[in-house]
Amino acid sequence: MRTRLSKIAGFAFAIAGVSLMSLPLNGQSPGAPQVPGAPGGGRGGGRGGDPNALQFRTIDNVKYVDGEVAAPNSQPNPYTDVSWPQLPAGRTLGGISAIAAAPNGHIWVVDRCTPGAGACANSDLNPVWEFDADGKVIRNFGAGLFLYPHGLWVDTEGFVWVTDARGAQGKGQQVIKFSPDGRVVMRLGTAGVAGLAKETFNGPCAVVTTPSGDIFVADGHENAVSRIMKFDKTGKYLMEWGKKGTGPGEFDTPHAIALDSQGRLFVADRANSRVQVFDQTGKLLEVWRQFGRASGLFIDANDVMYAADSESNTPRNPGFLRGIRIGSVKDGRIQSFIPYTNKEQMNAGGTHGVEGVTADAAGNVYGAYVAEAALVKYVRK
Repeated sequence: MRTRLSKIAGFAFAIAGVSLMSLPLNGQSPGAPQVPGAPGGGRGGGRGGDPNALQFRTIDNVKYVDGEVAAPNSQPNPYTDVSWPQLPAGRTLGGISAIAAAPNGHIWVVDRCTPGAGACANSDLNPVWEFDADGKVIRNFGAGLFLYPHGLWVDTEGFVWVTDARGAQGKGQQVIKFSPDGRVVMRLGTAGVAGLAKETFNGPCAVVTTPSGDIFVADGHENAVSRIMKFDKTGKYLMEWGKKGTGPGEFDTPHAIALDSQGRLFVADRANSRVQVFDQTGKLLEVWRQFGRASGLFIDANDVMYAADSESNTPRNPGFLRGIRIGSVKDGRIQSFIPYTNKEQMNAGGTHGVEGVTADAAGNVYGAYVAEAALVKYVRK
């Protein structure tokens, strides 16, 4: 599997008049922007302080974590990939960004049926898959319901939530909730209609639910819209926050979303090459850059975060490479890095490598590839 996949396979804030730029990291390119002042990045640590400390500054009660003393991409890779899953004879996958682990250890995937922008629009294929940990197909459904499946979440009761990030032909621009056996039990948004009202989305990227049932949707896939929307468990609109931009609390493609054990909301603000952390009322708590340019996020029961970076390259995010960064949200430190290995595409534009990511209770990591239209399972060496 590894051989096959290897083959296919200036940031600044202005806050209250204070300019904050990304801090110099060991091993970063000489041209990377630097913060004026003491080397090592202020209160959080640095080359002259605690060698294990993160580099951060706190301004207006928001903590900006720009990296670790360790160089990006330098963490160990304790994983190896194995062949996974087992597809029915003759069935190939479309691009995949939607993957999630269920409470029973099964892995859910939604593929885009066929290549191209229309993806599932004119396809009679079932794009929603349930696999066991060994890759055996348990269930496959959803034909005719989607245009461009993008995000996926499985809640604590086993219900499956899928976002459809484009709209046409009376489909898309929705979040659809399924029962574990594939019945549609809720829809958010208006089918095929893009908009900024409470009843519409404009490129819903991702969805997550709280234990009490509140629903958070990251809206705005590569367009002029960027916001987080909150609904109650019945689908009633409650609030929203954010807009398109580069400032604190603003977004440029909020591509993925995850919750930790404290109930903090982590948003992969992809085109801004950062993860922003909020409480559930939209208050900005922290801004993290050490997890790269994340396309996918997953936080497990132990508060370990898996961040899939499918877009970092020298022009877009100097010093960072594509791959999966794994670390604790309790301290923000990266523990492992699974690198993207296709050297020919390493500095290419667009998305390459793992974009969607999840993990099971045993610590196995599952990755979804969009451009390569493939799935991979990583196990401990």
